[in-house]
Amino acid sequence: MAGLLKAMAKTAGPKLAIGAALVAIGALVTGWIDRPAAEETKPAPAPHAAPEAAPPPAKPAERRSDQPMTLDPRALTVKRVLKIDGPFRHGDYAWDEKGAPATGPVIITVDLRAQTLSVFRAGYEIGAAVILYGATDKPSPLGAFPITQKDADHVSNLYDAPMPYMLRLTSDGVAIHGSNVKWGNATHGCIGVPTPFAKKLFAATKLGDIVVITNGKRLDVSKAQVGG
Repeated sequence: MAGLLKAMAKTAGPKLAIGAALVAIGALVTGWIDRPAAEETKPAPAPHAAPEAAPPPAKPAERRSDQPMTLDPRALTVKRVLKIDGPFRHGDYAWDEKGAPATGPVIITVDLRAQTLSVFRAGYEIGAAVILYGATDKPSPLGAFPITQKDADHVSNLYDAPMPYMLRLTSDGVAIHGSNVKWGNATHGCIGVPTPFAKKLFAATKLGDIVVITNGKRLDVSKAQVGG
């Protein structure tokens, strides 16, 4: 039999030899496929590594009132300001996010001389309010400060007074919070805004957002769009 196969291979030439080899390989593959399931050896699935949790954002470093941070002036570029008709009196505020980006860096500016606060998102003003600020013996600090704490139901541990929607700015107790904003009222250094406005501001900000407090120094709005 072996001699007959050799003779056939010799007669048929290389093509038949290759074909015979392929048939043999096919039979081997077929034999592997046709094995009973009990004999199959399946590779173990690779274990799924648990997704790593994103690290929490670093809490901004607390600063005293006499330790303002340095701020890049380019962060204060204004692209749009709100259109506010008529005089802006104590207790008044405006809030309009229409036409402003839904996301982007938030910067709050406070002008003590003008007694106003403005909220900008990605350079678009989305809110403004008349404020209270520190009395002569407890002045509000000047400079740029990050928001280091948010507490919607905060009560002052120094004065036992409610400070709704509190945004802490300094380690020595200066914050923005809801207040009864009336002519003649003052704070112990904090920035007081109407409580309904404080609620909106609280929702629009996050830890690390910057508050810039000045005394008459205003942003350049000469190239800014007015209104929506």
